[in-house]
Amino acid sequence: MPFLGQDWRSPGWRWVKTEDGWKRCEPFSPALEDGNNQLNDIGHTVIITGDDEDEAIYSTEDCEFAAKKRKKDHCTDNTQCFYREKWIYVHKESTRERHGYCTLGEAFNRLDFSSAIQDIRRFNYVVKLLQLIAKSQLTSLSGAAQKNYFNILDKIVRKVMEDQYNPRLIKDLLQDLSSTLCILIRGVGKSVLVGNINIWICRLETIVLWQQQLKNLQMNKQVNNGLTLIDLPLHMLRNILHRLSDGWDVVTLGQVTPTLYMLSEDRHLWKKLCQYHFAEKQFCRHLIPSEEGHIDWKLMYFALQKYYPIKEQYGDTLHFCRHCSILFWKDYHLALLLKDTGHPCTASDPDTCLMPVSPQHFIDLFKF
Repeated sequence: MPFLGQDWRSPGWRWVKTEDGWKRCEPFSPALEDGNNQLNDIGHTVIITGDDEDEAIYSTEDCEFAAKKRKKDHCTDNTQCFYREKWIYVHKESTRERHGYCTLGEAFNRLDFSSAIQDIRRFNYVVKLLQLIAKSQLTSLSGAAQKNYFNILDKIVRKVMEDQYNPRLIKDLLQDLSSTLCILIRGVGKSVLVGNINIWICRLETIVLWQQQLKNLQMNKQVNNGLTLIDLPLHMLRNILHRLSDGWDVVTLGQVTPTLYMLSEDRHLWKKLCQYHFAEKQFCRHLIPSEEGHIDWKLMYFALQKYYPIKEQYGDTLHFCRHCSILFWKDYHLALLLKDTGHPCTASDPDTCLMPVSPQHFIDLFKF
């Protein structure tokens, strides 16, 4: 079976037996052949010999270094690398078959988050995950993972600017990220920052620019001569509001028309939201009576939100197989049509091993 990662049992250098003994043999890179026309007459390999040819050895190594640098510059110049793996193996310790362990940065790099933000079911999930990483795990990411993090964030901002989809979530994410970067940059030397300090200052300036763009974002009016939301009967509008699980979404929808505002102020609506998100002991400690002597459930909802976390709902999440220790995106279309579990599961009944992974659980998986 193939080994994941570097393995100490690799073949190592190639050696050639000569009259003077064994000599180390290095393969000549194709990129080096393309980049150095003056070395076209050299064969496929270069044999490293004694001290009499130090000058030739130096020029060869110099050319190889220059070729690698040109190749690296070509790959990194105006290029954003996104991974498209649908599942990864989460291992927390080294074994004979697997060398090393999986970190948060590696999981964030390898899983296909770039395509996930294009799926409306997964968009809120990815944004919440980025927000949690920005609050507490940003410094634990490797340099490649941090670069991938900001590349995905750039795609999210551009998507919101084009589609005007849920800008409130992105504003909260950028606010938390800018606060974290300000603390890290101000306390440089006390905290670990991967990369040059000027890179982080440049990233902070980019975040401020994104915040200004979102602040100036104007919602496009939908031109539609057919049936609209305000044409629906009251009982249907009330049913729509009762299906929203986020209080801020209820408030935002209530700002559309006076009728929706009236429906959004319903006491029973806010009471159900409080009962759904919080336990009875929690909201009994923070009762807020109104002027009429009744409980103001709307004010109590936002007061409780400051003390206790609300329940999270996502259209789609990552899944974790407890049997295989594999983290993956589940494609429900393939699951229904082809009975595909989304990963190479070896369990007799794969569905019993699957567990949805919340954004916080995703981060907790990689805490050692």
